[in-house]
Amino acid sequence: MASKPRYLLLGEILRPHGINGEVRMRILTDYPERIASLEMVYLGSDPNVAEAAGYRVEHMRPHQGYGLLKLEGVDSRDEADLLRELFVMVSIEDAVPLEEGEYYLYQIIGLRVQTQDGELLGTLTDVLETGANNVYVVDSPRYGEILIPVIQETIIETDVHAGVVIVRLPPGLLPPS
Repeated sequence: MASKPRYLLLGEILRPHGINGEVRMRILTDYPERIASLEMVYLGSDPNVAEAAGYRVEHMRPHQGYGLLKLEGVDSRDEADLLRELFVMVSIEDAVPLEEGEYYLYQIIGLRVQTQDGELLGTLTDVLETGANNVYVVDSPRYGEILIPVIQETIIETDVHAGVVIVRLPPGLLPPS
């Protein structure tokens, strides 16, 4: 399991929007509507940076599948242009509390994945977001890359403290060994 990060990603600044300091942001969070209510966001070139520059949020609004973000103190197109390609982040302490059974990626990447019969399949290395459901990518020494749909029928238990995800695989998901 990855260590607890200092920041979580909200978006990535793409370019200025207009002449008054707004920026166009690619949204990287499941909760973009919450950005407007945050007191502070942090900008940095890497989400693992030790210290990021803090900015107060003036407003955030959706626009054509992106977010238009206005930060206090960024009042011109030229100032906004200096923020290109920076990540917009929230401190882990200000992150959205998750519902029961929901996890941040940093909590599950690196967990062992095993069947309900106890067979170790491998390590969870990534989560793919598809339209219907997420898919766990598991690196398996025996089977190679395994793609496991994250649905109620397949994910039996996720125990981040024990470092394990227990799964019930549908027939035919694994290649013959």
